[in-house]
Amino acid sequence: MNIANLLQRTARTYPDLPALAHGQDITATYHQFDEESAALAGVLRNDMGLQAGDRVALIMKNHPEYWIALFAIWRAGLVAVPVNAKLHINEFRYILENSDSRLCFATAELGDQLQPLIDELPDLERVLCIQEQGYQNLKLGPALPLQSVRPDDLAWLFYTSGTTGKPKGAMISHRNLLVATLSYFADITSLSPGDAVIHAAPQTHGSGLYGLPLVAKAGIQVTPVSGGFDPAETLDLIAHFPNSCFFFAPTMVHRLIASPAFASADTSNLKLIVYGGGPMYEADIRQAIEAIGPKFAQIYGQGEAPMTITGLSSSLIENDTHPRRSEILASVGTERTDVEVQIFDQDDNPLPTGEIGEIVVRGDVVMLGYWKNQEATDETLRGGWLHTGDMGCFDEEGFLTLKDRSKDMIISGGTNIYPREIEEALLTYPLVEEVSVIGRPHSDWGEEVVAFVVCANAAQIEPRDLDSHCIQHIARFKRPKEYFFVKDLPKNNYGKVLKTELRERLKIKN
Repeated sequence: MNIANLLQRTARTYPDLPALAHGQDITATYHQFDEESAALAGVLRNDMGLQAGDRVALIMKNHPEYWIALFAIWRAGLVAVPVNAKLHINEFRYILENSDSRLCFATAELGDQLQPLIDELPDLERVLCIQEQGYQNLKLGPALPLQSVRPDDLAWLFYTSGTTGKPKGAMISHRNLLVATLSYFADITSLSPGDAVIHAAPQTHGSGLYGLPLVAKAGIQVTPVSGGFDPAETLDLIAHFPNSCFFFAPTMVHRLIASPAFASADTSNLKLIVYGGGPMYEADIRQAIEAIGPKFAQIYGQGEAPMTITGLSSSLIENDTHPRRSEILASVGTERTDVEVQIFDQDDNPLPTGEIGEIVVRGDVVMLGYWKNQEATDETLRGGWLHTGDMGCFDEEGFLTLKDRSKDMIISGGTNIYPREIEEALLTYPLVEEVSVIGRPHSDWGEEVVAFVVCANAAQIEPRDLDSHCIQHIARFKRPKEYFFVKDLPKNNYGKVLKTELRERLKIKN
């Protein structure tokens, strides 16, 4: 099944319902959305000569036209390569070359940067700027019939963030995308025609993936005029669109409720905030629930298993009578409906409940492999399981708690120390706003624990105060040996703290 059939089917049933919005303005009904993407698909195959399976990149700031281009690519039997618009030109070049993309859709601010790459890259033939009149004319021609594809045909090349080495292209099939969409309905929330998803996070990542369930159920894809996350603008859109949903990184939730505009905002239209891209600390989710109410669900997934490994449903988050609520809020939930999840030791043997090891997953949502990288595919998918590189453990009730990425675990004196446990403890100190814990090389112990701390007023905190606080909550040997007070923590485009950059700062300090 071609995943583009989601749009074709919805357009037949709900042709006049709003489908795309730019800010508060509706830019396309479902009939128009389907008609324009079908015409653009015809141009891609018939006029530009692209063949089934060819790759087409989308290097676009959030924009309603992203959806028309994306579904045109799929309708034409081509492969979408969505790329975060905030990357460096060298990263654009690498992804376009590695994917052998023949065509690239771009928003105006990126088109001029990308045009010179046509002369550099042998496969790239055109860069189409979506704001140019010539592009708009491409959506006026005859419709291309929906192209037939097999379930395991490639639909999406998702490039990892590349925090270590070059980014790898996770090969996501039509089956993978359909299973991820169905899993949304099974585990996250139900949707009705007219519900809205507001894309304040990048459409080329998790927010875009969570746009597919809205297409399936005739919802509205709302793109902020800013093209990104502005708390005041986001709050205005919530007030305008009933039953608004979001995909947010945890840091975005914090910024939303900390915004000066939040105090006077009307959030009654808010249906659900799905947060992911990293676990939310218990102190932060409690603060968010107090501010907004229990309108949250958490997902844990990776690009290699799109948004679908475990989940913490809104019903579990709002249950304040559970005797282990603190542990549940600090977890990433339970195994999703469509997957199997286990904890393996270093020899790929299953570990019993309560033991910490690598999280592995298998199911129809797991990627086909890495594009043009058989060695990485064999290593990551060995034994038929996706090896996530994340460390965690299950409890007796089936809740998974993330400890850290395996590479972030600190080994001091032969003992494994998981930074998140220390971060959780420090975040309960009243003046601490953000914290990231890493290991620093030590001649005797191998590594020692250090913490980078963002706080409201560093002058009011003494390291001994944080030491005393840690000793009250965690074992003495886990407390940081040094605290670095910083204005902010370095983060990537998805809101994840860049511990690699913090390690580089330590090298400079030493």
